Amino acid sequence: MITAIVRYRLPASITREDCFAHFKKIAPGFGDVPGLIRKQFIWSEIGTAGGVYQWSSIEDAKHFYEGPWLEGILARYGTYPEIEYFRTLAVTDNPGGQVIIPE
Repeated sequence: MITAIVRYRLPASITREDCFAHFKKIAPGFGDVPGLIRKQFIWSEIGTAGGVYQWSSIEDAKHFYEGPWLEGILARYGTYPEIEYFRTLAVTDNPGGQVIIPE
């Protein structure tokens, strides 16, 4: 399992409310992305937004971050995203504290 943290700077004209409205609109479209396990949409007060993604494989992740997804980021925000990949060694799901060891 792979966790990818994606961050990009927002133009000053995009407010938290704008960002939330956009995320809410596009969130359902991630339901059928091959290899995607989970996506968290993130925003910070310093003008950064993005996502934390869990993927089945690094290949699925890298394939997704090409083409239409990248074109959309560039068109909306005018900047390239910063993408950092991590191998997920363990996950704890709550409530209940179920621990998942992917390998």
